[in-house]
Amino acid sequence: MEVVIEMTLPRDAESAPLVRHTLDASLRGLGVTSEIRADIALALGEACANVIQHAESSREYEVRAHMDGVRCVVDVIDGGRSGDMALWKRERRALPIAESGRGLQLMRAFTEDLNITGRADRNGAIVHFEKSLAS
Repeated sequence: MEVVIEMTLPRDAESAPLVRHTLDASLRGLGVTSEIRADIALALGEACANVIQHAESSREYEVRAHMDGVRCVVDVIDGGRSGDMALWKRERRALPIAESGRGLQLMRAFTEDLNITGRADRNGAIVHFEKSLAS
């Protein structure tokens, strides 16, 4: 079974739980374990939080997820300024004891194939991660 989710969300704090719950319900329907669902929810929450906090020049962001029973592939896409990529680079250097800036480290620890790129067609960034759905 294949499930595809595409959502355009307002860049506010209330949107992150909505997309996390939607993705979790789809994964639960595919029979994915709670541990793997929790890893994906954590990574998705971190990616959304970063967009909500930092992509100030955009009113919306997109989340695209594709699940095929074997793998979950997620893209969180913001419409921020071209300089917003610098925020991701600073976060890469965050100390483990820092109050903020650990989102990338968490996403890297709980997912596979994490990649952050600039958008080719306009300003903003794409946070891409994947997670195997096998226990």
